[in-house]
Amino acid sequence: MSSTDRLQRYLADERGGCGDEAVNERLAELKELHVAAGGPELDDDLNLLGALANETRYKIVRILHVADDELCVCEFSPLLDVSDSAISHALSRLTDAGLVTRRKDGKWRKYRPTPRATAALVALDGSRQL
Repeated sequence: MSSTDRLQRYLADERGGCGDEAVNERLAELKELHVAAGGPELDDDLNLLGALANETRYKIVRILHVADDELCVCEFSPLLDVSDSAISHALSRLTDAGLVTRRKDGKWRKYRPTPRATAALVALDGSRQL
């Protein structure tokens, strides 16, 4: 059974009958929804969500958010039960996703959350009360 057959059955049930014109009209409306929900923003959002979908990376963003200041890469080791290499990899992924910024300060790299990271965490925190 094709998806348009199912759609036609659904519309017939909901509207008490429908023809090809009603199906085509609804398909056009659904395509508009698809376009509005997609686009380049969708890829950016998936990149952000993917970057946060790892315990180490999520903890790093949370730590930076709570610190409300930049932290040196070396300050994460005592807080996370992973290797220095894993921390560096996580920070690189978070930087690529636009969730943290880094700057070089002599021989050290310092990180801070971006406004987008802060907004994502605030949204997550706020959703807990819903």
